[in-house]
Amino acid sequence: MHVPDGFINAPVSVAAGVVAAAAVAVSLRGARRELDERTAPLAGLVAAFIFAVQMLNFPVAAGTSGHLLGGALAAILVGPYTGVLCVSVVLLMQGILFADGGLTALGVNITVMGVVTVVVAHAIFRGLLRILPSTRRSVTVAAFTGALLSVPAAAAAFTAVYAIGGTTDVPIGKVITAMVGVHVLIGIGEAAITAATVGAVIAVRPDLVHGARGLTTRLKLRVDGALVDAPAAAAAPAPAPAGAGSTRKVWVTGLVTALVLAGFVSFYASASPDGLEKVAADKGIDEKVEEHAAANSPLADYGVKDVDDARLSGGLAGVIGVGVTVVAGTGIFWAVRRRRTEDLTATSTAPSTSASAG
Repeated sequence: MHVPDGFINAPVSVAAGVVAAAAVAVSLRGARRELDERTAPLAGLVAAFIFAVQMLNFPVAAGTSGHLLGGALAAILVGPYTGVLCVSVVLLMQGILFADGGLTALGVNITVMGVVTVVVAHAIFRGLLRILPSTRRSVTVAAFTGALLSVPAAAAAFTAVYAIGGTTDVPIGKVITAMVGVHVLIGIGEAAITAATVGAVIAVRPDLVHGARGLTTRLKLRVDGALVDAPAAAAAPAPAPAGAGSTRKVWVTGLVTALVLAGFVSFYASASPDGLEKVAADKGIDEKVEEHAAANSPLADYGVKDVDDARLSGGLAGVIGVGVTVVAGTGIFWAVRRRRTEDLTATSTAPSTSASAG
């Protein structure tokens, strides 16, 4: 759903840029409360994983494909504020290096693909957890539902932006019907990927999943060779694994997975246009599309310039993208984490300083 340059006029693009900048500023402050020494590097990994999975377009209808947006996944794994930052980092890397998503439309893309998906998915996720049992399955079900609904919500948000600042004269009723219709199908794929990823992480390290914090695990007893739940009185919270080693294992596993997906599996992704591209072509939204400012980038269109072998070119581009995204993301999140530490230190020393002065 990357919006290119030329779909939205300049005034609305600027307004969307202001909204996106404000959302990022708020998220930078909010992320200080979400990130700690374990989750800061994992947030960078989440951004890299989203980048990798976005390269895997899957078919959803005749001649149409879809890909992960990632807002729901990021919000559940690392928190809503950090989630907005994760998607923003991905979109920035894609726009600058790979000519994917217009640079003048960056604010539109962050608002639609980052802010809207995160807000909708997180609200639904939290709402469901309040009424569902406190179990791992409930977290997965809530993740699936939040992700499913976040995608058509983003499609509706794009349509609203287009209604205000679209550069072509297309009936909005036709646009929203086509956009929401195809993105409901894409949402099913988004939900499946999100639920599978969240479920996999919860299975090994539930303490690292922001949306699963406070989740308790029933103590198991072996009775006649079979494991059964212990009585409620004997149940205890699952201890959080300590030590950098266990976190490092998750980080390395996730990074290797992202590299394999971007460097190898992406070659087999669907070549059909994604939902927005298909609707734009069918309805005439793309009549005034502009060439990307980074069209001459050596990594434009997810290929390495002057590398003739398509498989090798795409694989190298994917690996480079994952590497750049994880480095940029981790650097940003460590800086946010460090700022939180400085704030906490200043807060803790202020009373003693005042007392000494008195």
